[in-house]
Amino acid sequence: MTPRIDISKHFGDAPVKALFALSQAVDKSGLDKRLYELVKIRASQINGCAYCLDMHTKDARAAGETEQRIYALNAWRETPFYDDRERAALEWTEALTRLGESHAPDELYERVRQQFDEAGFLALTFAVIVINSWNRLAIASRAPAGTYQPAAVSA
Repeated sequence: MTPRIDISKHFGDAPVKALFALSQAVDKSGLDKRLYELVKIRASQINGCAYCLDMHTKDARAAGETEQRIYALNAWRETPFYDDRERAALEWTEALTRLGESHAPDELYERVRQQFDEAGFLALTFAVIVINSWNRLAIASRAPAGTYQPAAVSA
């Protein structure tokens, strides 16, 4: 697939800088790094974003996530590999990613709030918002998958 736009040439532009700032705010929110990576992978699976799947599966492994949990994420409901907090986060991720279908129902909100305090709930919600934004940008620009290296995150 041929890239349409090189996003890296626009990192200094206000909209891209704003998206980076939101990403950094979520990174600093206290949301568990491994859980955040699972959220990013799950949303990217739903959206079909190859670039983000490549990036976040690598980041998840670098954060200590297991291959088994990464491979099974698409079928998380059918496995015993995720705890109640992770299940709530994954279900919330799916609901917000498919907002037009789900409308984020009250009963799901209540289940998520049993696992997350108010600050954690907002961090999780912004995590879903930011990855869906990156997915849309990467898909629209046809960002090429396969070259991302986790070491670039700390650079």
